[in-house]
Amino acid sequence: MFDWFEDHHGLLIALGIASLVAFVGTVVAVPAIAVRIPADYFTHSKRPPGRWQNLSPALRWTARIAKNVLGVLFVIAGLAMLALPGQGLLTLVLGVLLIDGPGKYRFEKWMVRRRWVHRPINWLRRKRGREPLQVDDKSHGSK
Repeated sequence: MFDWFEDHHGLLIALGIASLVAFVGTVVAVPAIAVRIPADYFTHSKRPPGRWQNLSPALRWTARIAKNVLGVLFVIAGLAMLALPGQGLLTLVLGVLLIDGPGKYRFEKWMVRRRWVHRPINWLRRKRGREPLQVDDKSHGSK
């Protein structure tokens, strides 16, 4: 086993640097994204209209693609941070929130209703002077 570590010294250094960069990046990006979610975002039966509705189609598609790419990167980083240093669960949840797909809003609402998800998000929001995310009382279960 030690031979493997010696043979892959460069890979281990690269993974260590990537882990450090991901950790620092999420410490900055995750709180910034968490506080930008409108407090009532999860109280609607259907997704509220996006901020980009009034943009030109080309700009709207460019922004949508960039948002989805960022979301996929957050999901990958979140999965990696489950084993590496960083805010893995929170990063994973925020990555999922950025990716578009059918049934996403329903999934977002289900996910944010979990105490282990919305408590850390609301803690970050409180630290930044933002009101907590509103979720319906019946769904505060820790399932």
